[in-house]
Amino acid sequence: MDDVYKTIEGVSEGLYKEKGSKFIARAYHVESEEEVKMVLLSLRKEFYDARHHCYAWRIDARNEKNRSNDDGEPSGSAGKPILNQLFSFELFDVLVVVIRYFGGTKLGVSGLINAYKTSTREALEEAKIVRKEIRDLYQVEFEYPLMNNVMRAIKEERLIIKEQLFDNQCIIKLEIRLSTIDKSTNRLNKIRGVKLIKL
Repeated sequence: MDDVYKTIEGVSEGLYKEKGSKFIARAYHVESEEEVKMVLLSLRKEFYDARHHCYAWRIDARNEKNRSNDDGEPSGSAGKPILNQLFSFELFDVLVVVIRYFGGTKLGVSGLINAYKTSTREALEEAKIVRKEIRDLYQVEFEYPLMNNVMRAIKEERLIIKEQLFDNQCIIKLEIRLSTIDKSTNRLNKIRGVKLIKL
């Protein structure tokens, strides 16, 4: 399984104008529906006088979840074009919100689709796109005398230490890349006296 996915860092913005209407697209890195709600809430406060706040998000590269919302625009004319841009950029853990100020002239469904798509694409083209690995969290428990063996395995397997507690009984929390889990856990399990727990 491919365990690398693309996401964005920080916030980026795109802008599209058509017949007096203004479409402001903002792209955010989000990792949960809770974060999506918080961003939407703050944008509704910031752009309280805008006619529409249409959005789409796609999270969790392993068990994909996605959603789009037209926020009062004709069905399929706003949320879907935004979501389709997330698909074409192959991005996960991203929310794009397009804030529309109505200019008095109706654009029709095809005009709206183009406006939401174009403003979203601009925001994503401005974004800093990064690659991330899908990882699982494990806890390693062992007695202090095994420290050297465990640390050597961690170093050689290139595992990422998230937390560590060294006492008579040592505990290390590790992130292990999906594609190397079998190899890395087998190696740690071979050290006698080591207890490995998936978190």
